[in-house]
Amino acid sequence: MAHHKSSLKRIRQDEKKRLHNRYYKKSARTAIAKLREMEEEAEAVKFLPKVISMIDKLAKKNTWHKNKANNLKRKLTLKVKSLAK
Repeated sequence: MAHHKSSLKRIRQDEKKRLHNRYYKKSARTAIAKLREMEEEAEAVKFLPKVISMIDKLAKKNTWHKNKANNLKRKLTLKVKSLAK
């Protein structure tokens, strides 16, 4: 167990960050799954920018790697475009 004040504070901060990251990562994963299930083009086109925004925010804060974020955005955009056919 940590004995220094700074170590105890770091433990508290890490726990808070972990819960914060967990919430936003789960929210993004749920939104991605919801987008992938969509069948209507208009609905998907309207929802895509919101999902991309969530992904960008996670990448900006290094919660997700920037390459993972870009790959996800590319695949989701292709999925939405394929609904147009």
